[in-house]
Amino acid sequence: MASPLSDFRALPRSRHVGESLRKPVRFLGFWSAVALPFLHIPLLLTGLDGSAETGAFLALFALNVVALVVGHGHGGH
Repeated sequence: MASPLSDFRALPRSRHVGESLRKPVRFLGFWSAVALPFLHIPLLLTGLDGSAETGAFLALFALNVVALVVGHGHGGH
């Protein structure tokens, strides 16, 4: 059976893992937010005639918003 002290010692390690993942996740979010709008161009040029094209456009737009939120703090001091 694990003691409360062993759980307490694991906490800083898990916090360190979370902090070490924050920077690469923000990096990917930022650059995804930069690159994703280029995928909208072919959809807009061919038109959003069908439900598949409209759905793809809206999914890309939603993904871009998520990438903007995730990558917001990248490069900030």
